[in-house]
Amino acid sequence: MDEVQALNAFASLSQETRLRIVRRLVIAGPDGLSAGAIGKAMDDASSSRMSFHLSHLEHAGLVKSRREGRSIIYSAAFPALSGLVEFLMRDCCQGHPDVCNPAVAALSSCCKPAQGAVRVLRQSNLRASAT
Repeated sequence: MDEVQALNAFASLSQETRLRIVRRLVIAGPDGLSAGAIGKAMDDASSSRMSFHLSHLEHAGLVKSRREGRSIIYSAAFPALSGLVEFLMRDCCQGHPDVCNPAVAALSSCCKPAQGAVRVLRQSNLRASAT
């Protein structure tokens, strides 16, 4: 993710309803939720209001949509969200891996990474501490 993409993502997330939508879609996982279900979760928000916010999030690349029958299903764009976190943390250590340890611990406590991801993370930390 580059700086312009990050700025667009942060601008999109800086609005309360859109932030709540993304968090709800993250919880829903890859299967996503219908626009109607998202609206109900957002205090029965109108379909036009949901359409506005979902369109904004999709334009920022944070959510994606697909049609299933007569419904539009929205899901979190996990690669983009991961890219946003990576963008924030990219330069955090600057030779001091202890600076990043709280963030790594927070991520580790909420989800167990795949074995390959642990190896990549360790390699990344080793490279950061070597510089």
